[in-house]
Amino acid sequence: MFGADKGNLEPGDARLDGSKLYIGIVQARFNEAVTNALAQACRAELAALGVQAKRIDHIMVPGALEVPLALQTLAEKNNYDALIALGCIIRGETYHFELVANESGAGVTRIALDYQIPVANAILTVENMDQAVARQSDKGRDAARVAVEMANLMEDIE
Repeated sequence: MFGADKGNLEPGDARLDGSKLYIGIVQARFNEAVTNALAQACRAELAALGVQAKRIDHIMVPGALEVPLALQTLAEKNNYDALIALGCIIRGETYHFELVANESGAGVTRIALDYQIPVANAILTVENMDQAVARQSDKGRDAARVAVEMANLMEDIE
């Protein structure tokens, strides 16, 4: 049964074999120290899962609101098995945080549904920089694992 295992997958599990996959990464530059750490952890995990560096396209956009458009452009190329969204939104003193978090999240989800391509969403939404730093490496690795697992699942379903 597809997706029956609810626990963590172990290294070597076929669902985490990225050796044949093409992955697109869209990284927001805003809060760049955090997004660079997300990207570094993500790319390291993709490599550990067998994704070849030459099969990864990594592009930068100004901020989280621009991520969905770049994802859409990559999805339209139909060259990717999965996409990854990287960004960091930190709460400020205004409603802007909610707007950016909600709209970027909805846009990322819409791309996955509209184009039927897995999109791992690692756009952090946090209260402060300390929370962002505490999550940056784990969420980058998680995004890589989600992208690879979902790409393989979609291939199995088809």
